[in-house]
Amino acid sequence: MPRPTAAKVLAELRAHSSAEHRASKARLGIPLDSALGVSLPVIRQMGRALGRDQKLAEALWESGYHEARLLAVLVAGPEAMTVKLAERWLAEVTSWDLCDHLCNNLLIKLPFAPSRIPAWAADEREFVRRAAFALMCSLSIHHTEIEQPLVEQHLGLIRRYARDPRHYVKKAVSWALREIGKKDRDYGVLDQALALAHELAASGNAAERWVGKDALKELETLTAAPGRRRLVSSTTKSGARAARPKPTRSR
Repeated sequence: MPRPTAAKVLAELRAHSSAEHRASKARLGIPLDSALGVSLPVIRQMGRALGRDQKLAEALWESGYHEARLLAVLVAGPEAMTVKLAERWLAEVTSWDLCDHLCNNLLIKLPFAPSRIPAWAADEREFVRRAAFALMCSLSIHHTEIEQPLVEQHLGLIRRYARDPRHYVKKAVSWALREIGKKDRDYGVLDQALALAHELAASGNAAERWVGKDALKELETLTAAPGRRRLVSSTTKSGARAARPKPTRSR
């Protein structure tokens, strides 16, 4: 059976479009001429049906449509992604949702991506820098074997770029600090994250203060939960159960 063409896939995307979802894209700052108006669950369903197809992925990305690019990320073959192509796609990202989607569904699967984090963090382009910190989050969540030197590198990058005042950057920096803090308690990672968050919260720089205070809201509530490798907030159901004192038995 012949593989579907990009034109056919775009036609299917258009068939799933709605004015409501198109309006939601506009609220994300996505130009209406680049938005088809398709929900992410529909895009994920299409991605599962299509499977991996690098040629199709590149054609969908080149269409310029936001939803087609979300779908391209899902059907791209990680083994076919080069550094040059990954960085070209990243350079063309213009919204936080596509940035995070790219990091969480494709870049995390590329063996070279972690080594690009320092360069992407140093990049002045808003969504390239955000991608560095979004990728830190994905690594902290999914790669439990991350070693202490890499944790220290990431904390150093958070310290360096926490003063970026741009909304989508500072939110990603806080997010990365919180996810790193959840990694474990045994090796002092939470203590390191808390120390940095307190330092930033006391800063004379407004962006650093915001990052520190935002991160502390969650970091100060973290607790170990049975069966969970990572720490969880005591404000969640599993965290609340873990933090609740065990009843003592009367003799």
